[in-house]
Formats: sequence, structure tokens, C-alpha cells
Amino acid sequence: MTTVSSVSASLGVSHKDVMMRANQKLDAAQSAFGNPESTQSFGDRIADSLQQVAGAQNGAADLTKAYELGREDDLAKVMASQQVASIGFQLALNVRNKALSAYKDIMSMPV
Repeated sequence: MTTVSSVSASLGVSHKDVMMRANQKLDAAQSAFGNPESTQSFGDRIADSLQQVAGAQNGAADLTKAYELGREDDLAKVMASQQVASIGFQLALNVRNKALSAYKDIMSMPV
């Protein structure tokens, strides 16, 4: 079995350099994906996501109304906001369906 020391020695780098680079990569990954110690609970994430979907739907409705009243001239902006709201709703619906399916699977398991 090879160790970090033997591999680093054969490559001509020190063990300290290898560990420093590994820690830098780990720090970069944690900053990109968020710190695992400070993550929200599943319920909080779902609630935040539903609020974002509702906000997108309200924004799309407001833009549509503004376009119908002549206050908004950019049809592409209106259509894009409607598509964003639609995709967000479809995603929320699919997450709900998967959670419901998992719940049913768990409830049908024998004890």
C-alpha cells in the first residue's frame, strides 16, 4: 500500500505541500457549495424554494398585466418571466411528487 509520503517523495513534492493543496481544494469546494455546518434544514430549503416560486409567479403576473396595460413594451421579457415561473412551478410539483412517493413507500414498508 502506498502512502501520501511515498507518492509525494516519488513526485518530488513534500507531504506538507500535498496537504496544503488538498486543503486549498477543500476550501474552494466548500465555498462553492456552501459550508456544510451552516446549511439549512430540508424544511427551510423547501419553504424558501416555494417562496421563490411564488415570487416568480407574482412577478410574471405583474409583468403580464403591465404589458396588457401598455406599461411594458418588451414582450420577450414578459415571455421569459412566464417561462421562469412555469419551470419553477413544474420543479416544485416534481419535488412534491417525489416526496409524496417516498412517504408512501415508507408507509407501505412492513414493520
